[in-house]
Formats: sequence, C-alpha cells, structure tokens
Amino acid sequence: QVQLVESGGGLVQAGGSLRLSCAASGRTFNSYAMGWFRQAPGKEREFVAAISWSGGRTYYADSVKGRFTISRDNAKNTVYLQMNSLKPEDTAVYYCAADPTGWVRTGPGYYDYWGQGTQVTVSS
Repeated sequence: QVQLVESGGGLVQAGGSLRLSCAASGRTFNSYAMGWFRQAPGKEREFVAAISWSGGRTYYADSVKGRFTISRDNAKNTVYLQMNSLKPEDTAVYYCAADPTGWVRTGPGYYDYWGQGTQVTVSS
C-alpha cells in the first residue's frame, strides 16, 4: 500500500513557475513508476508526465514538453514536477499517481494509487 500527498500548488501569473512535490509512504516507492495527471473543471483527467522507477526514463504530454520536468528522489520517497512558463490552460487540479509495474505509461488505469490533488491556478 502506498499513500501519496501532493503539495506545492498555488496561484501564479502566466509565465511563472511552480514546483509540485508528491511524498509517498511505503518501502516499495523506489520500485514504482510515478506519474502526474491533471484535471480541469468540466474536463477529463489527463496525463502530464511520468517517470520510471529508477528515474532513467521519462515521458511527457505534448502540451507540457519543454516546459515541465518530472524527477524523483528515491531516498526521500518523493517525486517532483517542475513547471515553468506556465499558461492559463495549465490551470487544473494536479494529481500524482503510482504504478507498481515500474513502467512509464500514460493511461490513468495503470496507476493503482493516487494522491488527493493540489490546485494550480495560472492567471493571465
């Protein structure tokens, strides 16, 4: 069992930056792939970024490629999402999720554990 707690969300102007953190409990964190997803009001949850268990492989949605960076620190049981050049369309609740297979995948159905989400609001 893994429990995930996101933090770091907030209100930022367009062009600004935020860094989200996701702290995980459980001794098996370093065997899980981790992903970030987001959900805007009235829209479906969408994939943002994922990182393999070792951190050696990452994958991004086209909409955030070049602006967002996912990373992890297995010693701290934490995964991060550095978000730069933020746009109003990035406004959403951001969730981290854990995939026990350790593989980088984009479908939310592959992820067994989810955090409660953190709100990111980008003003124009």
